[in-house]
Amino acid sequence: MDVSQDKSSDQSEQVAHKVATEKLSILVVSGRSGSGKTSVLNILEDLGYYSIDNLPLSLLPQAAHKLVNESGILRIALGVDIRTPHADLSNFAETYQSLEETYGAHAVKVVYVTAQESTLIARFNATRRVHPLMSQDVDSDNAKHIAFNLPAAIKKEADLLEPIAVYADITIDTSSLNIHQLKDNLRDYIGMDNQIVINLLSFGFKYGSPIDADFIFDVRILPNPHWNPELRTSTGLDAEVSAFFADYPEVAEMSDDIDKFLTRWLPEFLHNNRHTVTVAIGCTGGKHRSVFITDNLQRRLAENMPKGIKVLAKHREKNRW
Repeated sequence: MDVSQDKSSDQSEQVAHKVATEKLSILVVSGRSGSGKTSVLNILEDLGYYSIDNLPLSLLPQAAHKLVNESGILRIALGVDIRTPHADLSNFAETYQSLEETYGAHAVKVVYVTAQESTLIARFNATRRVHPLMSQDVDSDNAKHIAFNLPAAIKKEADLLEPIAVYADITIDTSSLNIHQLKDNLRDYIGMDNQIVINLLSFGFKYGSPIDADFIFDVRILPNPHWNPELRTSTGLDAEVSAFFADYPEVAEMSDDIDKFLTRWLPEFLHNNRHTVTVAIGCTGGKHRSVFITDNLQRRLAENMPKGIKVLAKHREKNRW
């Protein structure tokens, strides 16, 4: 029996089951240069989509097949813009229908990003970027090179992207949107609530403070089990250390105070377009006090946080225990 074939067959069955039981979403993201298409793809990536930008339109079906059928990836955002071969743009209907026939109309959607011409001109002038059509040859029937000025390039691009724009399930005009409003629009469209991961991190100050922490709480003022020879090899996850801390009311008081602060303020990050928040709890060596407080807070916060907030606990110095 070929073990490798059996493993491959099992993986294929797992992917097929995942595709059959979970919701598939393939978003074709296109739009005018300077309108925010790249920002849309970045936001979708933050929301859990596998994003690919500047993909030749003719390769969309192959890319979707590889990601869905071979890798089991069910949230996909495929960026297409004016940089793709222009023959591909004119054949968008054929590509779109191929995706729709394979995965279903419910799974394949087109997001088109645009902005008013005056806004696009102002953005290009502010960033001093060059519009792609200001240096491209866009006349396939004419051998000579055609270079557009900015207003003409913007107008020509809209014409070239029209075969995609007419299939748009959602058209987003970013002329008056900031990045937070753009994200809210996308989230509403794809039916996803904002989600934040709270990383509770225990650490030892003697090994350095975590530079990526949003909040740091110092618990070195609490009684230290390290000075009890019977507890020195234990950690803050062990029952005997919990019993030790139970004799000191200040441990529970500090834990309650930190919990009260985090319970009050962490939900506010749901409205601030954040995706992760790191809360670091530090003691001297990162083995007893910080570990105990972190583990305790993780259980309490996981029960009390609103929908959309996931609370994880990590112990940075675990490999030193």
